[in-house]
Amino acid sequence: MQELSVRPPSQPAPLFTTPGHLLDKFIKDFLQPNKQFLDQIAVAVDFICKFLQKNCFRRSATKVQKIVKGGSTGKGTALKTGSDADLVVFPDSLKSYASQKNERCCIIKEIHKQLVACQQEKEFAVKFEISKWKAPRVLSFSLRSKVLNESVNFDVLPAFNALGQLNSGSPPSPKVYAELIDLYKSSDTEGGEFSTCFTELQCNFVVSRPTKLKDLIRLVKHWYKQCERKLKQKGSLPPKYALELLTIYSWEQGSGAENFDTAEGFRTVLELITKYQQLCVFWTVNYSFEDETVRNFLLTQIQRTRSAVLSSSRSFDSSHIKTTKSFIASPC
Repeated sequence: MQELSVRPPSQPAPLFTTPGHLLDKFIKDFLQPNKQFLDQIAVAVDFICKFLQKNCFRRSATKVQKIVKGGSTGKGTALKTGSDADLVVFPDSLKSYASQKNERCCIIKEIHKQLVACQQEKEFAVKFEISKWKAPRVLSFSLRSKVLNESVNFDVLPAFNALGQLNSGSPPSPKVYAELIDLYKSSDTEGGEFSTCFTELQCNFVVSRPTKLKDLIRLVKHWYKQCERKLKQKGSLPPKYALELLTIYSWEQGSGAENFDTAEGFRTVLELITKYQQLCVFWTVNYSFEDETVRNFLLTQIQRTRSAVLSSSRSFDSSHIKTTKSFIASPC
């Protein structure tokens, strides 16, 4: 059985040779996932979510509070190929940022153990990706079952439920961010360590956007992949999520309309990237400057002598923001 990878009807023409008026067709033909892909992902996600909630921890006191679908599939910006199903699971045994760091590995081992047990009962088949880390942050595997035509790749990430129950239209308590800022100040915690805690905010920020804007994000991601193949120094690449945010920013600063010229929007994003040294972009959708700890941290980020694209949800996980001259200068 092959891994889920719905191939386009033919190989796409190089992006740089595609006329601007044909970009919408390029996106539809080669970048948008088709119904088969989306249906397979939906079935597989439902299958694993039920396993995690009902079977995985049934012999322990641990309960799953919620599961959030993340990544490009969760945001509605998946490409036709190369998109996996990312699931962030929030067990009630992870009661703080510190407990996530210290106990996440045990949760991953338990999920792995129960998947193997269910596999032996012939409910489904899994193939695990061996992690190179002693204390991995993610469990990666491919799933096959009788209800799936092809295998689906998964990344399952345990996380502390820092946000609790989100109320529509209301930002999280500033305490959520202040505790994280204090933790970074008082320890050697790496940036990005707790980004999974804010997956729900990150996805909500993107998923509510117009369909055509999500297609523009797909086009920018495709362009990014072309650059990624040509650049040898991988460390010089900015995070893809920063480019997604920049695409949203360019749309907001432009017409903000549901229907816009794709070529013009794409050109605007590329022009912003070439002016990376002048960039200072941030949103206050999920936080504000009212809390002193949050305000001081944000002002420090904004005043740094480098480009800044601050996430609406992850500005306090500082690893995700960096753009460099070697990336901008790449002829892709």
